[in-house]
Amino acid sequence: MVYKKKKVIVVGGGFAGLTAAHRLLKENYEVEIIEKRAVFGGKWSAWKDASGDWIETGLHVFFGAYEEIFDLMKELNIYDRIHWKEHVLTYTLDAGERFEFRTIKLPSPFHLLPTVFKNHYFNWMEKLSLAKALGPILFGSRRYYDEQDKITYQEWHRKHGIADKMLSKMFLPMTLALKFLAPKDIAAKIVLDVSGTFLRKNSASRIGFLKGSPDQHFTAPLLQDIVNRGGQVVNEHKLSKVNLNSDDSIASLLVETPDGKQITKTADHYLFALPIHNLQKVMPESWLKYSYFQGLKQIKSVPVVTLHLWTDKAITDINNIIFSPDGNIPVYADMSLTTPDYQLKEQSRFQFVVAPADELIDLPDDEIVSHVWRGLQGIFPETAPKAQITKSVVVKVPRSVYWPAPGTDKFRVPQKTPVKNLTLAGGYTKQRFYDSMEGAVRSGNRAADAIIAAHKIE
Repeated sequence: MVYKKKKVIVVGGGFAGLTAAHRLLKENYEVEIIEKRAVFGGKWSAWKDASGDWIETGLHVFFGAYEEIFDLMKELNIYDRIHWKEHVLTYTLDAGERFEFRTIKLPSPFHLLPTVFKNHYFNWMEKLSLAKALGPILFGSRRYYDEQDKITYQEWHRKHGIADKMLSKMFLPMTLALKFLAPKDIAAKIVLDVSGTFLRKNSASRIGFLKGSPDQHFTAPLLQDIVNRGGQVVNEHKLSKVNLNSDDSIASLLVETPDGKQITKTADHYLFALPIHNLQKVMPESWLKYSYFQGLKQIKSVPVVTLHLWTDKAITDINNIIFSPDGNIPVYADMSLTTPDYQLKEQSRFQFVVAPADELIDLPDDEIVSHVWRGLQGIFPETAPKAQITKSVVVKVPRSVYWPAPGTDKFRVPQKTPVKNLTLAGGYTKQRFYDSMEGAVRSGNRAADAIIAAHKIE
């Protein structure tokens, strides 16, 4: 007997959607991917500007704690395109001050001993205040973490008596790098959860950079594999309406083409791998009778601003990710050092996360550049004032990752939905790594698992 292949339409060409499509094709599904933008990759997309330089939507790095994204890269034979850096976290501050966090090869928590004994930026009382609070961070149960979703990280930090200097100089850039939010605006749960993951394993916080543009070195190989397996891929096609059957399942999708026409697409199953704000736009009203979708309606998005900056002289020799609590550049890197394809001789090519973005996103691009440049000159007072900006590109995303405000985690959902032929993927769906590259891949894998399991039951 010959069985007809099940068809799945994946809406959204970010890494969650692409990962799910890849998995489903391996399981002999027929798959079509629909992407609204001209480029694929979602929150980790890239494109060339008029000068031929690659522009990325954000500064992304690999962490040693990741797993499933590495499995995917090894399957695509591109894992060697990661360039791992020295295992050290460097913090740069105004007036040229800096401090580092290093670990040694000992079981947790003893691998943190160099951080305690060799860090001279914080005094012993300040370090001791953090040491006393490491217990719940390192050994807190899942239930404990879940309970901390009720308060902000700032409240948790002060409740446990950790020095305010550590809040402003160490944890501020951490939360801004994690979710583009200050400690007063982010739930304690996500900070403790991620910190615990990184602190429990020595290699978890090790950082790697991709060899070059994610479009060339990750998205393109993944898309090529999808096409080679028979997948259909279309871009610049926008989902405009979800048509329903009488039981609230999806009957068809109305999709707008690049020339403005409306076409109807049908499948056996549908996977929406959309940012939360785009998902909210297309959710039919009748789905709101389910608590699943009612919760998703409550989740908000966070704006993101990225600045690419070229200078005529080298400003730093730090070949790694860099953190800073000063100058609204909580995390940045000189990509001419970290990324082989972007190398420049005796020049710098920075990529900055500019945050909190909600305070800056409405400013003209030149004002954002000036603001960041002043901060960089303060951080590198010996070298930055001698350099000149030769080029800058500001990338603004008004709504990007989901906002984990206190009380939000209960609205995150499993990938399987109450609608029998719909599955979701994305950072706001349940998996351990939230809105990260690993989180996208994990949510895509979980979504594919849910679809495969549903059809096995049939």
